[in-house]
Amino acid sequence: MEYDKALLYDKRTCVQYYLSLLRINHLFVFSFYCQSRDYNSQIIKILLFFLFFSLHFTINALFFNDKTMHKIYLDEGDYDFIYQVPQIIYSSLISSIISLIIKFLALSEKNILDLKKENEDDKNNLDIKSKKLFGALKIKFILFFIFSFILLITILYYITCFCGVYTNTQVHLIKDTLVSFGLSLIYPFGIYIIPCIFRIPALNAKIEIKLAYINYLNFYKTCKIINLFHS
Repeated sequence: MEYDKALLYDKRTCVQYYLSLLRINHLFVFSFYCQSRDYNSQIIKILLFFLFFSLHFTINALFFNDKTMHKIYLDEGDYDFIYQVPQIIYSSLISSIISLIIKFLALSEKNILDLKKENEDDKNNLDIKSKKLFGALKIKFILFFIFSFILLITILYYITCFCGVYTNTQVHLIKDTLVSFGLSLIYPFGIYIIPCIFRIPALNAKIEIKLAYINYLNFYKTCKIINLFHS
């Protein structure tokens, strides 16, 4: 909603808004939580979960260079978590960025909600807009499945070669992947508190006071930007 409408109609508490962010944006909750008002394909959502895990696995493997191999050799195969922390963080960040691109092709809710918003103002061209949206979603889904298929084949080939050649690093790779993927599932619980801090005071603003309205409008926009970045 725009700020003016949210000010009138959004009566959610901080906890309710926080839970809604988790249902919409958190990878695990989003993939496996079924809700009737979700305009995304449940099959695609589950596929995204396993696709993102494969992505974490591959990016972690890409960070294993000669220096890392030498460190494993010096440690006689022992797992040095502190040494691996930068690699885990980098792989988690890169995976998150790539995930945003994949989600753009895979998810349809934003397109459908935009159509519903337009139809509130103009219902005359409903059939034309619906057909255009249907065509656009077909193209998005076709591109998504083609891209996913190529990506999975590439991942399978690379990981098979990597684990076949560097057999002594398989345990390290699995541990790094589990930690980085787990990190990507844990940090949103803290990140989503930030939009709540901005949004709830913004919706409690007194619209009659012009200065307060402008300040809280900026709070509300900041909340939307943060939410968009982590969606």
